[in-house]
Amino acid sequence: MKERGFRPVVVTRPLAQAGAFAARVADIGRAPVIFPLLDIAPVADSAALQGMLSVLDRYALAVFVSPNAIDAVFPFIPAWPREVAIGIVGEGSRLALQRHGIDDGNTTIYAPRHRERMDSEELFKVLNLERLHGRRVLIVRAQNGRELLTDMLRAKRIEVDHVTAYQRLLPCIDAARAEQLRRLIDADSDWIITSSEALRNLLNITAETLGSDYVVKLQRNAIIVSHQRIAETAQSLAFSHVTMAGSGDEQLIAALQSQP
Repeated sequence: MKERGFRPVVVTRPLAQAGAFAARVADIGRAPVIFPLLDIAPVADSAALQGMLSVLDRYALAVFVSPNAIDAVFPFIPAWPREVAIGIVGEGSRLALQRHGIDDGNTTIYAPRHRERMDSEELFKVLNLERLHGRRVLIVRAQNGRELLTDMLRAKRIEVDHVTAYQRLLPCIDAARAEQLRRLIDADSDWIITSSEALRNLLNITAETLGSDYVVKLQRNAIIVSHQRIAETAQSLAFSHVTMAGSGDEQLIAALQSQP
């Protein structure tokens, strides 16, 4: 294994979110490489999205599944209705809300208490279910997503609607990107992974463009993940060097600094 300081740190977030974290990586003396494993695109027709957002005041709570969901909808919202609480599942989403002028001082925000488990299950635990009983919740997400929170809320007789705010797409891998991927795997890189879907994309792209030998090499690269569920996905995909950091850039940077 190469000495830590000479190994690239691969930032795999969507392009719009990758630059700030790459700068943090450079600040600690490491060499960041931006290699998105998900592309974020607007919905093909925003009419349904805008229609749902125009009646936000019908809802007691709006849950945003990611920073991408927040960034996709706030350009359509002149002012957030103060009486509508917000649910989020990660520190990145809290920062995204702050960029749009929303914080605990002007809106009720529900978020998991434990950074090690920033997910729907932990968000459900902190919700005021009594306040939500018999009312409606809006979940803002991509074209698909986990149904667990929906099922838990409906079991408590809380009505749930969904709206698609953006699309998650597989990035296009041309010959130049395939060669970059080859070099990154050969360099025994540290990979920052914040999505199980992104990790599966990485494995599939490697298999399709570089073949099975490089899949084995990739599985021996170190990966740092932001959630236990992603760590479990990595282990199921035979990655052998997995570090679970927790949610938020601070946690990821700390885990990166602790790498041997």
